[in-house]
Amino acid sequence: MLLTLAALAVVLGPLIFVHEMGHFLAAKAVGVQVLRFSIGFGRPLWRRRRGETEYWLSWIPLGGYVKLATLEEEGPAGALEGGAAAVPIDPARVIERKSVPARLVVMLAGVTMNLVLAFAIYAGVAATVGSPQLATTQLDSVTASALPPGAEGLAALRHGDRILRLNGDTVRSWNDLIEGIVGGGTDLTFAVAGRADPLRVQLRDGSARARQQLAQALVRLEPPRLGLLEPGRPAIRAGLRPGDLILRANGDTIRSWNDVLHAVWNSPGKPIRFDVRRDTAVLRITVTPEPRTETDTASPRPHVYGAIGAGQDPPTIHVRESLAHALVTGSEETINRVRVVLGFLKGLVLGQLSPRDVGGPILVGQISGQVARLGIDWFLTFVAFFSVNLAVLNLVPIPVLDGGQVLFLLIEAVRRRPLSVELRTRLSQIGFLVVLGLMALALANDVLRILPH
Repeated sequence: MLLTLAALAVVLGPLIFVHEMGHFLAAKAVGVQVLRFSIGFGRPLWRRRRGETEYWLSWIPLGGYVKLATLEEEGPAGALEGGAAAVPIDPARVIERKSVPARLVVMLAGVTMNLVLAFAIYAGVAATVGSPQLATTQLDSVTASALPPGAEGLAALRHGDRILRLNGDTVRSWNDLIEGIVGGGTDLTFAVAGRADPLRVQLRDGSARARQQLAQALVRLEPPRLGLLEPGRPAIRAGLRPGDLILRANGDTIRSWNDVLHAVWNSPGKPIRFDVRRDTAVLRITVTPEPRTETDTASPRPHVYGAIGAGQDPPTIHVRESLAHALVTGSEETINRVRVVLGFLKGLVLGQLSPRDVGGPILVGQISGQVARLGIDWFLTFVAFFSVNLAVLNLVPIPVLDGGQVLFLLIEAVRRRPLSVELRTRLSQIGFLVVLGLMALALANDVLRILPH
């Protein structure tokens, strides 16, 4: 519990600070008076005034804000932000006096700082700790039906076979193997441990698509060890923990993570009796997978499949990247995580995901505690991912969020005049209620996840 609370503070505190510091610095840069810089909402636990700005630590730790000088009434968010500032307003430096581009810079500075932080973490981890690569070249199986013409000989490979070299080059990780296949030519030579003669492949189709098809037909062997567990889902409710090694499912021996997936997928709504090794003890834990519907026709899962909310903890090695390559990695990882968050929002809007999947600070704390136990690289990349979450969610066009204010400014730029104060006040009141409703939903979901099922 203490680790979870500490991890939550380490995740939320710096991310909120970085976001609000973006608004603060941008406002100062364009000449807007900053009345207050607060971490948290409501009344202050600690306060100090330096120059024209009040600095607060407030008692509701669900975000933060920068109070800018304005000629308008504060509206419903004013009370949540601790009320009016004690600092007198300079009419010449209120936000309304600035141009639309200057105000856009201020409004977008917070999300920009969160994205920059995520990029810096991803790039920094790649350059120092190193990018994770799957530390295995062993095969679980080969999907013979998916092999492209000319590669049928690889169907002779069996469970546990270890590929040592590809075209004479040593492969130390699964990443090396896949990159060698995808980036290779039509003639490939696989040296396999325990086999005197190598396996030779001559692809009839030398296209990149054929090489990708070959790579996808090889199923890697990974130990059936649990990694992150989703709070409130069947695995964690049943008593499984990160690090558990699954030995058997309903009496059948489990040899790989792929075996775990198929056992769970094929048991929607049916209890599975897992035998797991935890430290030196062997425990028997029964889990009932939740039924889910698969919408991707290319997925290997059945149309109705089981899910328990458990991820794996694959064996990895870390390979440090050059600074130039690390910068590319940082950019790619940040962009990919933006796509993930946008996909989640799209799923909620289209009804493909349940509102029960929305989580709040308790969920963040639970996941933070798990990733802190899994290692510094897990923890840092989670901080980066959550920073991307904050950036994207703050750009949702709801008044009182950054995205809502950006929308107002864009409308003003098109109309050549701002929306009326009355309309903006009414929309802000609605937005305030929407945000409170979403916060209440997230907290309710968090509580339901930790209550008995």
